[in-house]
Amino acid sequence: MCIGFPGKIISIDKDNYAIIDISGTRREVCLDIIDEPADVGDYVISHAGYAIHKIDPATAKEKLDCLQEIIDNEIY
Repeated sequence: MCIGFPGKIISIDKDNYAIIDISGTRREVCLDIIDEPADVGDYVISHAGYAIHKIDPATAKEKLDCLQEIIDNEIY
């Protein structure tokens, strides 16, 4: 099973790759297969190096709060 957490797009290069930030961790993802256009400031779910789904900021906050709770309470 794979669990995806939202990453906020902080930059996009000319080759359609984005740098996303997930609670302070930065990753590069490809935007070639995302379900709708995304821009800097948007939140996306990624898998295997690809952004696959754009989500709204409220949902992103809810999921990131859950991630922080897991980290804070060592639930893993």
